[in-house]
Amino acid sequence: MSDESTLTVTDPRAAAAPGFLAFARGTLNDPRDVSVVWLMLQCLVVVAAGIALFFVRSVPVIYLAPLHLALLFGALIDRFTLMLHFTSHRPLFNKRFRFLNHVIPWVIGPFFGQTPNSYFAHHMGMHHREENLAPDLSSTMRFQRNRLDHWLRYYLRFMIIGLPELCLYFLRAKRYKLFVRVLIGEGLYWTAIALGLYFAPAPTLIVFVGPLVAMRMLMMMGNWAQHAFICQQHPEDPYRSSITSINTRYNRRCFNDGYHILHHVNPRCHWTEHPIEFEKALPEYAAHDAIVFDGVDYFQIWVCLMFGRWGRLADRFVRLKGAPERSRDDVIAFLKSRVVAFPR
Repeated sequence: MSDESTLTVTDPRAAAAPGFLAFARGTLNDPRDVSVVWLMLQCLVVVAAGIALFFVRSVPVIYLAPLHLALLFGALIDRFTLMLHFTSHRPLFNKRFRFLNHVIPWVIGPFFGQTPNSYFAHHMGMHHREENLAPDLSSTMRFQRNRLDHWLRYYLRFMIIGLPELCLYFLRAKRYKLFVRVLIGEGLYWTAIALGLYFAPAPTLIVFVGPLVAMRMLMMMGNWAQHAFICQQHPEDPYRSSITSINTRYNRRCFNDGYHILHHVNPRCHWTEHPIEFEKALPEYAAHDAIVFDGVDYFQIWVCLMFGRWGRLADRFVRLKGAPERSRDDVIAFLKSRVVAFPR
């Protein structure tokens, strides 16, 4: 187990971007996000490659598919997803260039498994509004979070009825603008997919359908791990319904997404400030008996939960100064108590 006194956190305030993009700072709401523009340009290479697969005639598409998918999943899909997440909370481009804010969800998104508008509507209009409590359509509370069959139910529910549930949620809440946005985004996307499957089935499956299925699986794995350890007495408390994961490659690649408690406490906090704000608030984390892991990311945590690797989780559990003192066995018992399903 890690001790708070030995913590180191990644602080990427000087995020890397080529010098020639310095001009882009004038188009942004926050000049620190020039590295996000660089990532956008990289993602557009994948978009161009995906479009090219529809027009290649000299080489069968099936031979080019591994190269395209390796580029997509091996290099960019995780970073794109968290770029979409970050820019949903904080629009990237300023008012003068606000039309460019549509590039990520509408131009790049479909090539990375994201249907236009739906991520924003689900995450901003529903998830952060309901905070993983009973009305949250992606709530993990009623599932036993260390059982694979429960996660499969969770994932399949999202895949099969997630969209109708989301539309019904917005109708009941009388949030008609979000309802219309989802209908427009999903309607145009699935119309394009239907046409693609009719005229060019192979590249459509490779470029659009495969990434969609994989992305929704990865998102459900991530959300499951983020909200796996919930205090039954205080499920409304973000310190007790989410986790923080520090010192991971995932954080360095994905805009410090591991600081999920902070994200629910202050969703507008800029990603470069997460490590600093976390260190400032360590007494608050300890007072709430928050769960912090050192050196494991959400997907590793998901694997540990599914395969009962409680010892590994205990070894990565951070002992915060001021939190209850626990032995290794006590930590395991504590973690197990937080994954128990409880009714709405």
